This record gives sequence, C-alpha cells and structure tokens, in this order.
Amino acid sequence: MKSFKQFIIEGKNTHLEHLEDELWNEGSAGVENALRFAGEVASMLSGNVDSPINVTTKWDGAPAIFCGVNPENKKFFVGTKSVFNVGKPKINYTNADIDKNHSGGLATKLKIALQYLSKLGIKGVLQGDLMFTKSDLGSMDVDGKSHTTFTPNTITYAVEDGSPTAREVKNAKIGIVFHTEYKGGKMSNMKASFNPNIKKIKKNKNVWFRDADFKDESGSSTMTKSEYDDIMKDIESARSELSSSQKMIGKIRGNSTLIPLVKTYFNSLVRVGSDKGSSDGLVSHINTEYDSKIAKLKTDAGKKRKSEARDSLVDYINKNSSAIDDIFDLHKSLTDIKMALVKKLQKMKDIGTFVRTDDGFKATAPEGFVAVDKISKKAIKLVDRLEFSRSNFTVAKNWVKG
Repeated sequence: MKSFKQFIIEGKNTHLEHLEDELWNEGSAGVENALRFAGEVASMLSGNVDSPINVTTKWDGAPAIFCGVNPENKKFFVGTKSVFNVGKPKINYTNADIDKNHSGGLATKLKIALQYLSKLGIKGVLQGDLMFTKSDLGSMDVDGKSHTTFTPNTITYAVEDGSPTAREVKNAKIGIVFHTEYKGGKMSNMKASFNPNIKKIKKNKNVWFRDADFKDESGSSTMTKSEYDDIMKDIESARSELSSSQKMIGKIRGNSTLIPLVKTYFNSLVRVGSDKGSSDGLVSHINTEYDSKIAKLKTDAGKKRKSEARDSLVDYINKNSSAIDDIFDLHKSLTDIKMALVKKLQKMKDIGTFVRTDDGFKATAPEGFVAVDKISKKAIKLVDRLEFSRSNFTVAKNWVKG
C-alpha cells in the first residue's frame, strides 16, 4: 500500500469519534460526511491511489506520549496531552518536573521516555502511543513458536522470536508508535498533522519506533470490484434512510439533554455486545440514569424537578418512537458499512494481536484504523466496537494515570 500525503487537522489530536457517531455529533451533515469518508476509503482499498483519504493503523498503546522541542524555549520535553493545558500546562523537561506533575506508573514511564526519546534528534513535537518499556516485555507460544509480547493497554502484541522486529524490540528500552506531528510558534497554538515523516529521526537501539501508516503486509486487503459495488450500494441506501429522517435528526440534535443520553445508551449496548438501539431501550436507559440521580437528591423539590425532566424526555421519545427507531436503523447502517471496511483493513498482518480471556489468549484484530480527510480536515475512527471497545471498557489497564 502506497503512503499518502499528510493532512492538517485543526486543533489538538486528543480525541477521535467513531464514524457512525457523526450522526449524533453533527446530525445530517455528519452522516453525509461519514458516508463520503466510507466511499473514499472503499475507493482507496479498490486501488485508487489518488483517494483524498489517508488511513492509519490505530495502535492500542497507552498512555499517549507527547515529546519534542518546545518552540518557545528550544528545550526537549515529554508529557501527556496535559502539555496543552490552558493556564497550567504540564511540560516535563527533567525528572523533577515529572515528579511534580505526575505520579505512579505514569511518572515512571515518562522518565524512561525522557531519557531515551531525547536521543532521537526530534526537531518538532510528536505524539505517539507508548507500546512498552523494558519491564513490560513478556513471551508466549503461538502455534508452537516462541513470541515476544507486550500489552500496553487491552491488546497483546506478539512478535515471532528470531525475526528482525523481535530482535529490535528485545534490544529496546522503550517502544512507541508516532502518529501525529505538531507545528506552531507556541505550544498554545500548535496544529496537528497526521502521519508525520519519521525518516529523519535518528535510529537508536534503545528505542523501537515506527509510524502508524497503514501497511498491507498480507497483500490481501485490496477490495474487489464486486465488494466495492456492494459498499457503494449500501452507502446509497443509507443516504435514502437519511433523506427520510432528516427532520427528526434535526430535532434530536437540537435537544442538548437527549443527545448525551443517546451516546451513553449506545456505550451501554457495546458493553453487552450489541450495536442496535431501539426507542424502548433508550427509555429504559433514561429511566435507569434518572432513577440513580433522583435517589441521590436530598430534597423533595429537587426530586420532583428531576422526575419531571425524566418524564418529559420519556414522553417525547414515546410520542416519536417510530421516527427515533428509523434513526437508530440509520446508525446501524452506518455501523455495518464501517464494519465492511474494517474487515478488509484487518486482513493486514504485521504483528500478531491477541486479547487475554479466562481460557488464555485469543487472536484478535488490530484496535482499528483512523481515516483522515483533506477536504473536511477531519479524522474518524474505524473500529470494531463490539470486538475492541467492549474489551476496553472491561479489561484492567497495566498503567496508571497521574
């Protein structure tokens, strides 16, 4: 797969949204944009090297590490997204700074990052996902062959021993995947560019690093004409669904109380292995959420106000249940289109990926992918939420924020 141009994204790369959730984030315009994204990714996979979409692999690293040279004082620093805090940024130039700004396992990892990433000759500011430090490396057998492993967050990565990558990983003190570069005269006004050119970074045996650019190692991710045609038909069908639901989408988007509840409702569905919502399910979710809040209130007047707010929302949903169910059907259509693309992208295999279960390790796909569009200057996640996000809600992390 050929590399694509870098695209400038306004603001800081601190949060990405799922493609299907553009319905909740931007309404009808968001759906149109999501469908255009999907069409362009399909075009890319079908062999169009001029597609305006750039796809990167989403590595399941943690925590996010920001590092490089502060343009304001020319000093090398490391940190988390808190380096961009307004008023009190937590920028670490020394171990003493790290001790002041952070604690626990995070502080330990930031000190290792400061020691070794400072040797790479990074000129600007980069963001990456921390994959491992030396103490995180382990081993496991896969199909009778020994592998070196690391589990930065939810997914366990396994590299076959004896391979060049395994030798590099074993020799390294830290591993990181760089995916974003920041440019600007001040930390406060920097703008992010996905897929930085890391060829100028100095090689160092103590640091295993790479970029996140999508690489088709298997040669099997190319989409056939039939598969491409099927995706495009599904996209047109979703556009028809959108046309009939635009008015109601606008009303829901205008309800600042309802939209956050819709989002938490769909997150709750993911936790139980579902991606299909219903108006009845939303009502049940709202009742549960409000009942919990009402129980914590101390005054009868406060409980009455909260109960009336709940009843008003439930009444609105019940009166518009059919139209809301149609919108949930559209959300499911967007999810299905995304998953068809994700399944093709997942066929690439560079490093083995697994999740720990009660019965041992189970092979899984990479966390997902990020599609970046130069037209809208947006980046959207392409993730199998039922496979990965559900695990991410429930699996304990081996690092601690601080």
